Amino acid sequence: MKIAVTGAAGMLGTDLMARLSGVHEAIGLDLPQRLEPRNAGAQFIAPVDSKKISFCTCDILDEIAIRDLTAELKPDWVIHCAAFTNVDGCEKEPDKAFRLNADGAGNVARGAWGARAKMLYVSTDYVYDGKKNKPYVETDRTGPLNVYGQSKLKGESEVLNILPGALIVRTSWLFGKNGPNFVEAILAQIGKKDELSVVSDQMGSPTYTVDLSDALARLVEADASGIFHAANEGYCSWFDYAREILRLSGAAGINVNPITTEELGRPALRPAYSVLSKGKYERTTGHHMRGWEEALEDYLMHREVAIK
Repeated sequence: MKIAVTGAAGMLGTDLMARLSGVHEAIGLDLPQRLEPRNAGAQFIAPVDSKKISFCTCDILDEIAIRDLTAELKPDWVIHCAAFTNVDGCEKEPDKAFRLNADGAGNVARGAWGARAKMLYVSTDYVYDGKKNKPYVETDRTGPLNVYGQSKLKGESEVLNILPGALIVRTSWLFGKNGPNFVEAILAQIGKKDELSVVSDQMGSPTYTVDLSDALARLVEADASGIFHAANEGYCSWFDYAREILRLSGAAGINVNPITTEELGRPALRPAYSVLSKGKYERTTGHHMRGWEEALEDYLMHREVAIK
């Protein structure tokens, strides 16, 4: 299949391009300033057949440009990863959040519709209010607490209004080697601090972008449609997550203290519990995503190899 990926130079997009290019023809779409440092295969974690991968500059806010480009490329699928994902940044710049996460998604969907392509839109666990005490299923009521979640939910609506048969995949707490993430934020404190304070009253599932990329590809290859959840198995608090990062990295002498969300005082509210049920994904693909601890260990191992 020919598959176009928006946000191809981002943390998820880079790993997704690597996963797709081994089997499909992958075309990466992103802003020119983000694509410029890249070249075919240089930033990917897996070997890439250069004949199956290419890049095109694209601004998802330019409706005419994205429509014309999609019509020219004629992809079988468009996977929309491009987004404004800084949760507190979205709270401070709500207009920008809705332009990128909702209007941009609508533009991509219209382009896919015009090219008769199918579409996958990557969404978030933050569309839920966090008041449930067991994993959310796809039919649970949404109720985002922050602008990021609201803008992504509006993006879902935009896509489904234009392409009722689109595929929506909600995921959570991403980490990967091609972008800023919580793991790197914690590791950056090694040697600088001997004590950290981390929130202990928010629960979710850390998800490795390599594993999520594989899950997205499997859903596309299964010709899935509708709303799905995909995340690494298991869950933890940010506090537990930080301690595991330090343990697996062999860092000694750093105490991690639990604090509440209220004590942290971030601009955007977060759901207290946003664990996602993956049952629908597993029934559709026959695949079970590995636990977040194993994924984290794999990430840290590859990170150390890359540094050496």
